[in-house]
Amino acid sequence: MDPMQEIRATFFQECEEQLAELETGLLAMQDGEGSDDTVNAVFRAVHSVKGGAGAFGLDDLVRFAHVFETTLDELRAGRLAASSEIVAALLRAADVLTDLVRAARDGGSVDLGHSDAVAAELSAFTGADPAAADADDDGMGDLDFQPVAFAAPAFETPALETPADPPAAPGWTVRFKPRAELYKKANDSALLLRELARLGDVEVELDAADLPLLQGLDPEGAYLAWTVRLTGDAQRADVAEIFEFVESDCELEITGQGAGAPDAAPPAGDDLDIAALISKAQEVAAAEPPIATAPDPAPATAPAATTAAAEAANDKAHAKAAGAANPTIRVDLDRVDRLINLVGELVINQAMMAQRVSEAGMIRDTNVAVALDELEQLTREIQDSVMAIRAQPVKSVFQRMPRLVREVASATGKQVRLVTEGEGTEVDKTVIERLTDPLTHMIRNAIDHGLEKPEQRIEAGKPAEGVVRLSALHRSGRIVIEVADDGGGINRARVKAIAVEKGLIAADAQLSDEEIDNLIFMPGFSTADAVSDISGRGVGMDVVRRSIQELGGRISINSRPGEGSTFIMSLPLTLAVLDGMVVSAGDQTLVVPLSAIVETLQPRPADVHATTGGGRVISIRGAYTQLVDVGAALGYRTQALEPEQGVALLIEGEGGARSVLMVEAIQGQRQVVIKSLEANYRRVPGIAAATILGDGRVALILDVDALVAASRTAEQPRLLQAG
Repeated sequence: MDPMQEIRATFFQECEEQLAELETGLLAMQDGEGSDDTVNAVFRAVHSVKGGAGAFGLDDLVRFAHVFETTLDELRAGRLAASSEIVAALLRAADVLTDLVRAARDGGSVDLGHSDAVAAELSAFTGADPAAADADDDGMGDLDFQPVAFAAPAFETPALETPADPPAAPGWTVRFKPRAELYKKANDSALLLRELARLGDVEVELDAADLPLLQGLDPEGAYLAWTVRLTGDAQRADVAEIFEFVESDCELEITGQGAGAPDAAPPAGDDLDIAALISKAQEVAAAEPPIATAPDPAPATAPAATTAAAEAANDKAHAKAAGAANPTIRVDLDRVDRLINLVGELVINQAMMAQRVSEAGMIRDTNVAVALDELEQLTREIQDSVMAIRAQPVKSVFQRMPRLVREVASATGKQVRLVTEGEGTEVDKTVIERLTDPLTHMIRNAIDHGLEKPEQRIEAGKPAEGVVRLSALHRSGRIVIEVADDGGGINRARVKAIAVEKGLIAADAQLSDEEIDNLIFMPGFSTADAVSDISGRGVGMDVVRRSIQELGGRISINSRPGEGSTFIMSLPLTLAVLDGMVVSAGDQTLVVPLSAIVETLQPRPADVHATTGGGRVISIRGAYTQLVDVGAALGYRTQALEPEQGVALLIEGEGGARSVLMVEAIQGQRQVVIKSLEANYRRVPGIAAATILGDGRVALILDVDALVAASRTAEQPRLLQAG
C-alpha cells in the first residue's frame, strides 16, 4: 500500500475513535454530567479531526469542524452554558461531522445544505460568521506575529534579540517550546497562543533556530519555539492556567517584565532566605524522581519564580503516568483471524494426539499422562489468550444507537430517551460486527411500534418522554442483550387479527400469548397501517430473528400490556470454541453445549410418564419436565430409548425453561472448535454447528433450544429429513 494511503487509513481509524469519544462526551453533557474534563475531551476530539482533515485537504470537513470547534471553545471558556438547546445542537453537529468523515473516507457525498444549516445554528450561539472559517482555519485569531527571516541557502535563523529596554507597561514574557509529545496528544500551539491573546495585548516572535535541513527533518518532531510578550493586568496564575494541560510536554518560562510587573519575583539580595531555599531543594531531591522520558535539554538556569510551576508540572506528570491507559498496537483483523484458526487447529491436533496415545495404551505411563495434561492446559491457556484478543466491549455497537434514536424520534414525532447499561460487556468481535443490523431493527421497532405518542402517554399517566433501554450482560457463558421500552406492549388481539388477515395462521387457531408474540417475527408481518421510511414492509423483525439464529443465538419476547415490551437476545460469547459434553445418540457422537447443562442423572422407569400426542415427561424432585429423546428426534433410530438404557441431561434454555435430553451415554467433557455447518454444507434444523473430534471424526453440535422447541410444538420428529 502507498505510504500516504496507509497514513490516510490510520487517520480515519483514529477519526472513528475520536467520534466515539465525542458522542460519549456529548451524551454525558446531555445527562447533566458535563464537567470541565468532559468539555475538554469533546473539544480535543473535534480539534483532532479538524487537524488531520486539514492535512489531507478535506475542506468541507475542516470548515464544519472549525465552526463546531469554535462553539466548544466558547463552552470551555465559560462564555456559553451547556443548556439543553445547545447540547441538542451539538449532538446534531456530531452527526453531521460523522457523515462528513465517512463521506471523505468512502468517497460519498453529504447534504451540504443540511451541514450548512447546522453550522449556522452553531454560529448563532457564538455570534461568529460561519463563512469566516475559511479565512481563519489555523485558529490563530488576530495575533501579532513578527516574521522571522531565513538565510539561504543554509536555512539558518538568526538568534532572537531581547530588547534592550523592557516595556514600561506591566506584563509577562512567556518562552514556550513544545516537545513532540504535545502534538501526539492532539494539542495545538496555535490555540495556546490564542488563549494568551485573550489576556491582553501580545507580541509574538517565532524562533526557528532549531529547525533542521529537510533531509534531517523528523515529521513527528517539534522544532519551533515562541516568545510572547504580554502586557496587561493578567496574573501569573492566569498565564500558567493556559498551559495547565501541556506543561509536562513543553519547555515553559514565565518571567515578569517592567518595573511594575504583577506578582514579579523578588530580586535576589541580602534579604533572600537562603536556608528556606536549601530546605526546599532537599525536599525536591528526596521526592520520587519523575519517569525518565529523555527530555530535551533544559536551560542552564531557571528563574526562581518558576519553581512552583515546575513542581506542579512534576505532580501532573506523575498523575498522568499513573492513570495512563495501557499501550496498544493496531493489527490487521486478518492476522488475528489466521492466528485464531491456527490455534483452533492446535486444539484439534492436541485432542488427536491424546486419542492416539490412549489407543496405543501409553496413557498408563505416568510421565506420558502428566505430559499430556500439561499440554492440554497449555493449549487451553493459549486458546483463551488468543480469544481474548478478539474480545471487545459492546460499547462500539451501543455508541451507534443514540443517533438512530434521535433520527427515528424526529421522524415519528415522539420524545425518546435512550438508556444504555453494560457497555463494557465483552464479546467476540465477529459477534459484535453482526449485531448492528438486528439492534437497529429492534430499536426502530421499539420507537415506532412500542412507544406511544406524547399525548397518548400523558393520557395514560406516563411521562411524555418514552424510554428505550439497551443493556448487555454475561449469563451462563453467553451474552444476553435486552432491548426494552416502556410503551403500550404488544396488542395481541390486533397481532392475531393481522396474522389471520394475511393468511399466516388459521382463523380458528388456538395460540398462547407467547405464540402470538412470536408472530411478529414471521416474514411479511407488520402492524403498521401504512408503509413509511421506518416500517410497514414486514421485513424488520424477520431479519432480526434470522440474524440472531445465524449467530447461534435465540430471541424471546416478554410483553406486558400497557407497560412495555422486552426483547431478549441470547448469543454465544464466541463463534470459535465452546466447552461441550460429548454424548452418544443412536450410532452417532454429538456435542451438547456445557453452558446449557444443569445436571446429569440416571432416570428410573417409574419417573417417566407418557402424555397425549406421543410425548413423555419425567419427574425430577416432584416437578414434571418435558423429555426429549435426542436419537429419535434426529432420526438416528425409530424406537424410543427406555429410561434404564440411557442418561438424562437436565438443560436450561432461554427464558429459564427446563427440559431433559435423553441420550445413550456420556463420553466426556471437552473443549471443541466450532466449524460452521451452514457454510460448509447447509443449514440443518436442530444442529448449531460441527466440530472435529480427537479421532478425526466429525461430530455435530446440538442446537438445544431448537431441538426442544421442535419437540414441544409436535413437529416432525425426524428433523434431519425435514431439513
